[in-house]
Amino acid sequence: MDKFKFWQIWLFVVGLAIIVFGFVLAFFNQTAVFDLLFNNWIDPAFWIATTSIGADVKLFQQWIYGVLGATCIGWGIFMAFVAHHPFRAKEKWAWNCFALGITAWFVADTGISLYFGVTFNAAFNLVLFVAVGLPLVFTRKDFVEPKPRI
Repeated sequence: MDKFKFWQIWLFVVGLAIIVFGFVLAFFNQTAVFDLLFNNWIDPAFWIATTSIGADVKLFQQWIYGVLGATCIGWGIFMAFVAHHPFRAKEKWAWNCFALGITAWFVADTGISLYFGVTFNAAFNLVLFVAVGLPLVFTRKDFVEPKPRI
C-alpha cells in the first residue's frame, strides 16, 4: 500500500470513529462506563463542591450530549465521505476542507475548553487534531499543483 492510500484510509477510519463516538455520546452518555471515561473528567470542572449532580442537571447534560453526539455523527459522516471520495481523488478542495475545518474546530473548541478549565476535553481535542493533522501533513505534496514552467 502506498503512503497516500494509507493516510487516505486513516482519515476515513477517523471519520468512522467519530460516528461511533457520536452515537455513544448521544445515546449512552448517562451510563456507568461513560461516567468513568468521560463525565468523571468533565463534571468536576463545573460541579466542584459536590460528588454528584442533581437530576435536573443530569437531564440537561443528557440533552446537550445528545445534541453534541448528533453533531459528531454528522461531522463523522462528512469526514468519512470526503476522505473516501474527493480526498482519495486528490481534489485540492478536500484537503483544504479538512485543514480549515479541523483547525477552526480545534482553535474554538480547545480555547473554550481551556477557558472553562476542562483540560480533559482540550487533551481529547489534541488527540483528534493530531489524528486528522498527520494525514494532512503527510499528503500535502499530493495536493500541491505544480507551477507552470515559463
